[in-house]
Amino acid sequence: MSAWLALAVPALITGPLMWFLSRFDKRNTEQHGRSMATLDRIESKVDTLDTRLYDHIRDHQTPN
Repeated sequence: MSAWLALAVPALITGPLMWFLSRFDKRNTEQHGRSMATLDRIESKVDTLDTRLYDHIRDHQTPN
């Protein structure tokens, strides 16, 4: 009986604990996805701005 109890008690403690901790992992995954989408939008805007700024500076350069 003590061997069965030695297996059951840790399972009863760690089971709910792992379920609770897995919820944090799901939230982190969702937040990571939203953050990556935001960073992708920022990256595309910076690339566009970089191209526009380069073209504008090139238009103002005087030929040597």
